[in-house]
Amino acid sequence: MRRMPRLTCSLLVLLIAAIPVVAEAKPLRVFILAGQSNMEGHAKVETIDYIGDDPATAPLLKQMRGEDGKLHICDGVWISYFTGAGDANGEGHGKLTAGYGSRRQPEQDGGKIGPEFTFGITMDAAFDEPVLIIKTAWGGKSLNTDFRSPSAGPYVFNEGQLAAFQKQGKDIEAMQAAKAKETGHYYRLMIEHVRRVLGDIKRVCPAYDEKQGFEISGFAWLQGWNDLVDSGTYPNRSKAGGYDAYSEVMAHFIRDVRKDVNAPRMPFVIGVLGVGGAKPNEQTVVFRKAMAAPAALPEFRGNVIAVETAPFWSEELGAIADKHDNVRQMNYFLDSKHKDHANADGSMTAEQKRAHVKNFEAKLISPAEAALWKRGASNAGYHYLGCAKTFALMGRAFAEATLTMLKDQGRR
Repeated sequence: MRRMPRLTCSLLVLLIAAIPVVAEAKPLRVFILAGQSNMEGHAKVETIDYIGDDPATAPLLKQMRGEDGKLHICDGVWISYFTGAGDANGEGHGKLTAGYGSRRQPEQDGGKIGPEFTFGITMDAAFDEPVLIIKTAWGGKSLNTDFRSPSAGPYVFNEGQLAAFQKQGKDIEAMQAAKAKETGHYYRLMIEHVRRVLGDIKRVCPAYDEKQGFEISGFAWLQGWNDLVDSGTYPNRSKAGGYDAYSEVMAHFIRDVRKDVNAPRMPFVIGVLGVGGAKPNEQTVVFRKAMAAPAALPEFRGNVIAVETAPFWSEELGAIADKHDNVRQMNYFLDSKHKDHANADGSMTAEQKRAHVKNFEAKLISPAEAALWKRGASNAGYHYLGCAKTFALMGRAFAEATLTMLKDQGRR
């Protein structure tokens, strides 16, 4: 076999070296987070250190708080957060850090976190390219009305609701007109804000490179309380199938949001309502199943994941919350002159009632429990007790589920 002349070989090496190497494009990763008050996030930052009390979650605290004690600022993640009350909505944006939870003023740090903080931290670690989170959340909103998407059709009052309106002497046509106006309002606000941000990305994310472009890489949904307690829309709530209408509207929501943001393969996470933790009542069990159900539809297998959030509920704080409920109940019994309690005859003064309740609370809740509550909780049960540990675990789980779907799609 003849050997290639040395000069020819050298020229060939030079020619190969001269061929330009085309770098793989790394588009900006865009993630959308949406929902109601728990997506807003009601965990005060003062409860973050409680995460370190558990050896299993102590490493997560180190990701959230640096060695200097300051809360972490993600160098590779930016956020646009659109929220508000009524017609007074606004935007807060910047590099992701703590403080992008529930806000009284959209533009100002609210001193709270939701799932966005650890969601972003997890994504920052997963990608070399920059990440943008677009978050839209409002408290007290339903999927059946407020976030109802176009293909779900109009909200239709059922026979039971119409009969109740008639009995109450209400103007049914006026009720229907008001409902039609409310239906889908927050869905439209969400889509409008996503489009607004994507229309001028550099305004929010200075690291954005137009040549690299962007990719909508996931959507996380955390909502449910207003549907859970809506006896009008779901009259058979405690029976099997009582929340099937939620499942149907959720499936429409997933299809519509993918269409409206032009991301047909977008991974979608459903955060299944987990307030109350491991011991839900029958009604909550039915609702959780309905929330998770769309993920099992053939069209959504592998591209929609339902993440149970009940495992992230703090059982030890929940037990103390039950005791606080007993204290509030005692207040009620004394004020209502309940026959089985100390003020049955109504003779107690306001000062005596306060003293009685204070003594009752001291016997029921130990100093250690009171200290633990102050360290780990900052809100009501329907807001996951305002526990930063819970919200941090949810955010990380939503991110990990999204990354799993991206990997399965060959997009990581």
